[in-house]
Amino acid sequence: MDNRIPVTIPIQEWYKDHCFGGKTVFAAVETMIVLADGAQQRRPDLNVSVLKDCRFAKFLEIPTDVNEIDALIEYSEDDEGRLQAKLLSQLQIGTMRRLKEHGELSFSSSPSFPASLPDLYEKPASKPLKEIDAGVVYRDLVPFGPSYHSLQETLYLYERRAWGTLQAPKMPFTNPIQQKLGSPFPLDGAMHAACVLGQQYVDYAPFPTGFNKRIVFKPTQPEASYRTGVEMVSFTEGEQIYNLAIYDNEGDIHEAVLGLRMRDVRRALR
Repeated sequence: MDNRIPVTIPIQEWYKDHCFGGKTVFAAVETMIVLADGAQQRRPDLNVSVLKDCRFAKFLEIPTDVNEIDALIEYSEDDEGRLQAKLLSQLQIGTMRRLKEHGELSFSSSPSFPASLPDLYEKPASKPLKEIDAGVVYRDLVPFGPSYHSLQETLYLYERRAWGTLQAPKMPFTNPIQQKLGSPFPLDGAMHAACVLGQQYVDYAPFPTGFNKRIVFKPTQPEASYRTGVEMVSFTEGEQIYNLAIYDNEGDIHEAVLGLRMRDVRRALR
């Protein structure tokens, strides 16, 4: 079986609102959809609602005026039946072609679940250190276009904690795998909350570079509202690590990300 499979990524109109360094880049949450879909097609026995050992390497830039992007998914399996999937693109440099890696994930048919999850549903009882209007977040701190303005109302910041409201826009599912993973926008917004929290400690905007595990319990839906809680687990000048969770307004957990790594990613466009 071929270990590198071509994949065509249709460009949705809202992708243009996901920008970094003046360039349109493929969102991490969309990379997860592409890799989960490819993994499920290759191995229908996999539980793609549990995503493990994630790493985001270089940004996948989306050129202007294109309708689709050609890429590759590289697969490998270990002795325990775990499947690793990597999203790659090809660069033409003169007469030579070079592969560029953008993201990787692992899946298994019987993934393990953590013994406990962080309880982040309620706002902390203490007075927040800072309250930031969502409009200010997207104007000054996470300058994405309106399609990715998932954080709503007020983002509350505490000592190594953040709490906010999320709204999934009226964007249809574009891939059947989203029946298992849900809308990408709430998770994107939860990571924006982590980015804003991180900016209280460093002089750059930290962006996700990977995570240990993401568990989707109930897929988030278009047009639905949610709550998110974020906690900083550890901090160094070079890397911040978070746990986050997304809940509906009744308190049921929809998904959690454990060991989310955030760094300065300005070199990821090179």
